[in-house]
Amino acid sequence: MNFTDPSQRLREAMRLLIRKLGVLERGEATCCGITLTQCHIIVETGRKQQISVNELAELLNLDKSTVSRTVDQLVNSGSMIREVDPKDRRYVMLKLATKGEELFANIEQGMERYFIDILSSIPEEKREQVIECLQLISAKLQSKRYC
Repeated sequence: MNFTDPSQRLREAMRLLIRKLGVLERGEATCCGITLTQCHIIVETGRKQQISVNELAELLNLDKSTVSRTVDQLVNSGSMIREVDPKDRRYVMLKLATKGEELFANIEQGMERYFIDILSSIPEEKREQVIECLQLISAKLQSKRYC
């Protein structure tokens, strides 16, 4: 298709970007031997050091039950640890176990190499512009829903 309207071109570019990144196959695609959802949970937990299921669900824009099931898998595999808050026993915090910390380091290193490679394919004088545009789009996507 030949899109001429700027909004159509943006939509098509985003659709292809999402497809290339595997977002539509979230449950099936893998990242370092785990699903993309598990990967996102590992990364967010690793970056925050500890986090609750509710915080993860909100941060990843997933329902709490999906996050809980995925966390259960990560706990059972030895990648995550659940800890009850000593001040409020109803509050459970999550943190990475040693295996999860290794996964987190591998994911971060792999993503760093991946995006260095992508950035190097963009002309140097356009790199900051590309990053700024993606940040603007991301900010707008957080504040808007299409359905």
